Amino acid sequence: MNEKEERAMKQLEKDAQTSFGYLGSDEKSSTTRTPEAMDVKIQQAADVTKSSPKWVHFVAGGVGGMVGAIATCPLDVVKTRLQSDVYNRSYNKAPKSSNPLIKGAQHFSETCGVIGQIYRIEGPKALFRGLGPNLVGVIPARSINFFTYGATKEFVSSQFNNGNEATWIHLVSGISAGFVTSTATNPIWMIKTRLQLDKTKGKHYKNSWDCLRYILKNEGFRSLYKGLSASYLGGIESTIQWVLYEQMKSFLNRKSLERHGLDQSKKTTSDHIYEWCARSGAAGAAKFVASLITYPHEVVRTRLRQAPVEATGKLKYTGLVQCFRLIIKEEGLVSMYGGLTPHLLRTVPNSIIMFGTWELVVRFLSQS
Repeated sequence: MNEKEERAMKQLEKDAQTSFGYLGSDEKSSTTRTPEAMDVKIQQAADVTKSSPKWVHFVAGGVGGMVGAIATCPLDVVKTRLQSDVYNRSYNKAPKSSNPLIKGAQHFSETCGVIGQIYRIEGPKALFRGLGPNLVGVIPARSINFFTYGATKEFVSSQFNNGNEATWIHLVSGISAGFVTSTATNPIWMIKTRLQLDKTKGKHYKNSWDCLRYILKNEGFRSLYKGLSASYLGGIESTIQWVLYEQMKSFLNRKSLERHGLDQSKKTTSDHIYEWCARSGAAGAAKFVASLITYPHEVVRTRLRQAPVEATGKLKYTGLVQCFRLIIKEEGLVSMYGGLTPHLLRTVPNSIIMFGTWELVVRFLSQS
């Protein structure tokens, strides 16, 4: 903890003692903070990520996104292929059990099977196909997301809730972050998806720039924003994750204050590591729940970006609603969860790594 934070903590403790001493006095209670307000302020002071400059979150978000993307890239490739109609038709030929446990084991087997198939036929480098454009997309996307979320949360809380946080503020901030991030980075994700699926379609593109030129020349600029409506829908997942994460982190901060009080110097190295792991785990748990609720949009977004063409030469999927209806009609509702296991295997550890790295970078930059 730096000198500035120590002074703030001491002042908060002093204010808390002063305010709590006035609770029995009607004359002074109206001009002092309530215990509930002080509880919020003390929790916020105990969390260094809430008092850091906005640019710190921009940088830390990009670094966290980069580390998470590199570590989980192979599972991202598998997830994208299992969501595509080419792989879906292949794996849907195998009989599916109605037992959830057996079905989960079958999904896991499919994931391992695709990883092995890619490794044997295409080589280990294929497991990192699309990593370049993925990093180009992830770094600004996460930077924008963390920055926009933090800036919106600070603005809304200061303007409309006396500087205090609340669940509805987290909700508004999550929606804003998802909208801005999706709009800014959709062309990058479009190219990444095309590159990852390129092997199943005869290898049309040499690299990211070749893919971009091909799309602009043959499909037009608007094609770079295919799947944007589904991306906006996917913002719901990000919003749910942020809200759940904030609730879990607030709970963990309260428990930390109960154990150690305002004097953070009492914490041992083990305490800091334990709490960091707990907060990172909370990010993973929040992502798990959010993914289960909103996963079908991932499948629709992949199909729209894949842009398959029918025998007549017309696009198979022309819009968000039409894509939803056609997939359910032709492949059944279960297809809306194609690739769920590799998605969870990638996104949950990715969130743990990303949020954990984000917090470490924020602490490092705030104290330097």
